[in-house]
Amino acid sequence: MVIERLEMYRRMAFIRRFEEQVLELGREGHVAGSIHLCLGQEAIPVGAMAALQPGDRVLSTYRGHGWALAAGADPFAVMAEIAQRAEGTNGGRSGSPLLSAPEVGFLGENSIIGAGLPIADGVAMASQFRGDGKVVLTSLGDGAMNQGATTEAMVFAAAKNLPVIFVCENNGWSEMTPITTTTRGEHLATRAQGIGIESHVVDGNDPVAVYEVVREAAQTCREGRGPVFIEFKTARLSGHYNKDIQHYRPAQDIEAAQAVDPLTRFRELEGSSEADIARVDAEVAERIAALAERTRQAPAPSGEAVFEHLYAPDLPSPAVTASVEPKEVPYFRAVNEALKDAMTRRPEVLLYGEDVGVAGGIFGVTRKLQKEFGSERVFDTPIAEAAILGSAVGAAMEGMRPVVEIMWADFVFVALDQIVNQASNVRYINRGKASAPLVIRMQQGVTSGSCAQHSQSVEAILAHVPGIKVGLPATPQDAYAMTLAAIEDPDPVVLIEHRSMYQDVGLVRFEGPSEIAAGAKFHRDGDDVAIITWGSMVAPALQAADQLQAEGLSATVLDLRWVRPLDKAAIARAVAQSGGRVVVAHEAFLHGGFGAEVSAVITESHFDQLRHPVVRVGTPDVRMPSAPALQELLLPNADSIAAAARGAVGK
Repeated sequence: MVIERLEMYRRMAFIRRFEEQVLELGREGHVAGSIHLCLGQEAIPVGAMAALQPGDRVLSTYRGHGWALAAGADPFAVMAEIAQRAEGTNGGRSGSPLLSAPEVGFLGENSIIGAGLPIADGVAMASQFRGDGKVVLTSLGDGAMNQGATTEAMVFAAAKNLPVIFVCENNGWSEMTPITTTTRGEHLATRAQGIGIESHVVDGNDPVAVYEVVREAAQTCREGRGPVFIEFKTARLSGHYNKDIQHYRPAQDIEAAQAVDPLTRFRELEGSSEADIARVDAEVAERIAALAERTRQAPAPSGEAVFEHLYAPDLPSPAVTASVEPKEVPYFRAVNEALKDAMTRRPEVLLYGEDVGVAGGIFGVTRKLQKEFGSERVFDTPIAEAAILGSAVGAAMEGMRPVVEIMWADFVFVALDQIVNQASNVRYINRGKASAPLVIRMQQGVTSGSCAQHSQSVEAILAHVPGIKVGLPATPQDAYAMTLAAIEDPDPVVLIEHRSMYQDVGLVRFEGPSEIAAGAKFHRDGDDVAIITWGSMVAPALQAADQLQAEGLSATVLDLRWVRPLDKAAIARAVAQSGGRVVVAHEAFLHGGFGAEVSAVITESHFDQLRHPVVRVGTPDVRMPSAPALQELLLPNADSIAAAARGAVGK
């Protein structure tokens, strides 16, 4: 044993009393919201952490206070965080279900069931790439076994032989529903076996048994034979959350849980005297009482800092000392060259996704990169979008620079959680102590014959999420420069390409990073009307400007390029130089499209300059048909943009 039995009891007793005190603080009104307690499950984090080594990483479910404490997080900081105090581990930003302490290897709880497992894959992948021998343990409840992200994470880990220990804390209850009513079979571990993962079923109320199986699993992972799945049979001594009266739970089930209480069982072990146990209990009670009193007196967070750490501080613009002659290349090749450039300069850049390795992507964007940089850095993945995106979050948290591809933007919705609830939160929740500098590439939009599930424009949905950046390159030069800017950026970036542009040819200056992930671009200046656009509508907007020029109207054409962060200064300039006559054009549906946000910014900030209401041009609110003739009726084009501009100037 790494720790003696009495010390093991002390650690379990500390977690037990800590949770009971947290429950009491909630009753006193010192904790807002729900608290998910690990009462009855203390043996699992205590035994498991005794078997791991310094430097190993841990992620847990929202019932993870015990994991945080067992990992070595400051008990006062954990209690203060649960009570949403300024001195909490996360400064009151996470509360009970999302707290983290990355400085001790506890990468955090997760309030989205099953979502932490793909992230654990990425953390393990970073360790595997570096060869540093670290192991990643991620816990999940029995209910999470029915989540798609859980299965995807196990499939991904098995495919990559990742050093991950999946720990299922099976307390028999999926929130308020017995696991037996939703799942066949006696053991959940059989699912992992079906994926080809070494699996075990162990008594989770015995910390010694927990220690022994985790120690063996960790050794298996360190030898490159992971992952390992362990199902710990345990019990829940309280409700799903602090105000759960358990009206749904039979009395005999509660009694059965109490009968296997790990603390009661451990007290009865030979070699632990009643006097020793009583002394430990008294010491723990005294310490917890002091922590509680200190928490009661702790101040709430200051509102002055609420906007801090959403993004890293702005980077300085790269210094470009030498200019090179531009070359005429297609859009897709410009992206390829940017990826090659970044991978040459930064060994921590990984490139992966469905078919991006051997095949080079379905549009050839990543062609030949695996041959040049090897299958460890450029590789294919299972068809598992949640695992792809989640692993990128975890790898980025561990210092890698993953660039991952979602083959079609429409497919991102099966894994949107990893962007909206995971990547976007890392820096903010951890107050800058952790970050997730990843890049997600995808292509969107309508092309001839595409169907409604391969035609959508999703920038407005993604731009709605604070904590990420969203860019849409519209030219080969921007495809190159914006891709490099995204990889250099210290925060999560989504780059949305348009497949109709992949063969578009333009001049590109291949000179390495030349800009930051921000800033709009003026393609031409005019006094009569401003056309503000991005992505696939930039070319039609320029064609419309040519039509207007032939009619004696001069048009400003502004390509926003980045819809988050939004270049409001450029918008202000466009409004001013066009005399307050503005058209906003995009391919996406009009209703709820990002054009509405641009229009609102103009109306709210420049209302006194408007000579005409802002005119929006976009696709009507209808699903996209596959027939090219019908698509042509719906999509905006140069003619519809020019017509809108004439209306704005009164012609």
